[in-house]
This record gives sequence, C-alpha cells and structure tokens, in this order.
Amino acid sequence: MNTKLEYSGNNVSLMEKLGILTDAAKYDVACTSSGVDRKGTGNSIGNCVAAGICHSFSSDGRCISLLKILLTNQCIYDCKYCQNRCSNDIPRAAFTPEEICTLTMEFYRRNYIEGLFLSSGVVRNPSFTMELIFRTINLLRNQYLFNGYIHVKAIPGADPQLIRQTGFLADRMSVNLELPTAEGLRSLAPNKNRKTILTPMRQIQNGILENKNDLVLYRKAPRFVAGGQSTQMIIGATPENDFHILNVAENLYQKFGLKRVFYSAFVNVTGDKALPALPGGPPLLREHRLYQADWLLRFYGFKAEELLDEKRPFFNVMLDPKEDWAVRHLEQFPVEVNTAPMEMLLRVPGIGVKSARRIAAARRCNSLSFADLKKMGVVLKRAVYFITCGGRLMYPVRLDEDYIVRNLTDRNERIRFGTDGMSYRQMSLFDDGSFTGEPKVQELMQTAVGQL
Repeated sequence: MNTKLEYSGNNVSLMEKLGILTDAAKYDVACTSSGVDRKGTGNSIGNCVAAGICHSFSSDGRCISLLKILLTNQCIYDCKYCQNRCSNDIPRAAFTPEEICTLTMEFYRRNYIEGLFLSSGVVRNPSFTMELIFRTINLLRNQYLFNGYIHVKAIPGADPQLIRQTGFLADRMSVNLELPTAEGLRSLAPNKNRKTILTPMRQIQNGILENKNDLVLYRKAPRFVAGGQSTQMIIGATPENDFHILNVAENLYQKFGLKRVFYSAFVNVTGDKALPALPGGPPLLREHRLYQADWLLRFYGFKAEELLDEKRPFFNVMLDPKEDWAVRHLEQFPVEVNTAPMEMLLRVPGIGVKSARRIAAARRCNSLSFADLKKMGVVLKRAVYFITCGGRLMYPVRLDEDYIVRNLTDRNERIRFGTDGMSYRQMSLFDDGSFTGEPKVQELMQTAVGQL
C-alpha cells in the first residue's frame, strides 16, 4: 500500500503541529490533560509542559504522564459533534511517523512523559490511516527502541491485519463507540455505523484470548494488547437515558471483555443545528454519576438493573449511585461487619474494595469496633447508618429513608444525634425558637453556676 504522506498540513513547523494536534486530541477522555506549563529551576526537580501532557492511571494506582496527540486532524468524515469534521474551517496539520517518534523520545528523555497516546482523524480511508499508525508504533518500538507505555486507536473499517500487527506493539488499544445507540450514530455520524465499530472490538477481544492461550503454551510468545481495550461514549448529544447507557456499558464489559468504558460529557464545539442546546453547560454531574456507577459494575458486583430501571431511568443528582441503592433497599440493612459476607460489605456506602478486604482479613482474629473500621479507611459518616459492630449501632440512628437521605445530603453541617435518633444542627444564638418546652429546674441550676 502506498503510504506516502500527501495530505496537507506539513508546511508548518513541528511545534506548530504539536499545538494544533494536541488541542485537537483534548476531547478524547481516555486520559486527562494537565494544562500546566512550568519550567524547571536550579533549585527543584522536574518540570511540566502543557501541550499534550496528559495523565492516566496504571492498574496499581500510579499516575502516568502521556504525550496525547493526533497523527492528523484531517478527516474524511463529517460527524456533527466533532471539531475535526471535514466541513469545519480549522487549521489542519499532520505528523509524519518520524516526527511522532522524535517528539516521543525527546519528551521521554526530558522526563516529561512515560508513554504515548496516539489517535487520528481518518485521512483518505481507514486502512491508510491505520497503516500510518502501525508504521509509527513499529518505528518507535523497533528503531527507536522505545519500551514505554503506548495506547493507540484502532480505526473502524481498517484492514484487520493492520489492527492485528499494531496490537502486538501497543499496550492498549481502543475503538470509540462514539454514541450509545445505532440511531444516534445515524443521526449525528452518518459516515459511521455500529457494525463497523464493533467488528475491530471483537477482533481485539479474540486476539487477547488467543494470545493468553499462546502464552500458556509458549512463555516467550509476543503479547497482544497486554493492557486490554477500552472505548468512549459521548453523553448528552443524543436522548438516551442513564439506564440505557449503563446497560450498553454492561453489555460491552460482558460481551467484549473491555477494561474500561469512558464517558465524555457532550460539549458543543461545532454549533451544528442538529445538536442539542446546553443551557446548563456540559452534563458534567451526569458524567460523574455514570463513572461512579461504572465502578459499581466492575468492582462491587452490581448490575445495571439494580441501580436503575425503566421507572427510574436517571441517577439521583443528590446521592451517589451506591447511596441511592442503599436507601432504597433498607430491608437489607443494618449489616453486621463481623459476620457479613464480602459481597454485602461491598454494598455498604462508605466501604470500598480495599477496606472490605481489610475487614474480611482482620475479623478472623478479632471482633471489630467502629474505631477499627475508621483505621481501615471506612468512611463512617456514610456507613454509620447501614452497619453494626457486635450488634450495636455507632449512634442511635433511625433506619428511615427520608432521615438518612437528609443527613447524607447535609454536607456542610455538623450532625449531632439525639436519643430519638433524629439529627440536629449545632445551636447558635438565634435558635431560641427551636426549644419546644420549658427548661427544667436542674437546667436552671446548671445555668446559674456556669455548667450549661
């Protein structure tokens, strides 16, 4: 295949290309931009460059700095939501594979980055673009001997052999689902279709499974997409509800073995008339709730149908999804932390995966108290309504939905518990009207001697 770079944009300097193509990549949410530009000094260690330096997280929790760029922002498609659409009048640029290798190595030598995130607009056709990506990664691995982390996009519709060859060089690959439904794609991305997008997803999944079998037989077999695959959905550009979106994500995890689904709050960067108006700005809180629910699917044993249903298709804006589930299922609480099974501990608000494992390990030897739970990382201000230690509550709280919701959403006030299980605000000089009865003789005596 002829891969001579004949597309426009190569008459600008390397740094001008870097500015254009890092800005064009900012709406891909597989990692987040630092947005900081800070030079090193003689009295400090390290430095930071804003252009293209983004952050991702490894499986062990480390934050990894990545160079996040597009191969080119030219594109033959005309997706109504994309700033790189072919009908947009914006500055265009394109890197050669050699330029990307040079940038990656120079950034790495200066300790700016630990890896590369490479995506691209579709130039000429999907296979042509995918071959350029493969050439870039192949040069970086085999000629420049770069052994750092690499995440690349698989281009839907490209030659499967090119995707396979790239998979043996990349640590992670992703195919953007773009929108939750096929109907949404037809309305906002007429050049794309669901089947074309799902085909490389299935290919990557099968390649990962086959490679695991090869590694069992041959320990020195090359790794294929060792970090797994991910995808991205735009939230708010089409009318799907949270229940629909969460079911799509659950199916992707179960049927395609994805490592991660990313949710991107819709930002209207093109002003196309087919796009919805955003009077309140991008739906960032909705995006946040979907991420929280996504963690419940992946690590806490929840199912989409437990968190939402057709009658309640959107998440509660006041409570996180785990709290919302708990207050709607109070018949399962309180949970005794010294005897409850692991799967039930994970459903208690304020108890995470790590703290649940610590509880399960520690209670084999000793009966746990609330003080022990606090040391283990349990967030007691949320968990206190749903757990007991040794059969006792931490405070005399009521197991009532309205009461618990009121306290969980009262973030800025200090909660005090009375003997009746009700919560009270800390008193001020202006609260005299809240007293419902006459003071007792004992209280008057305490007041006289300064004890009340």
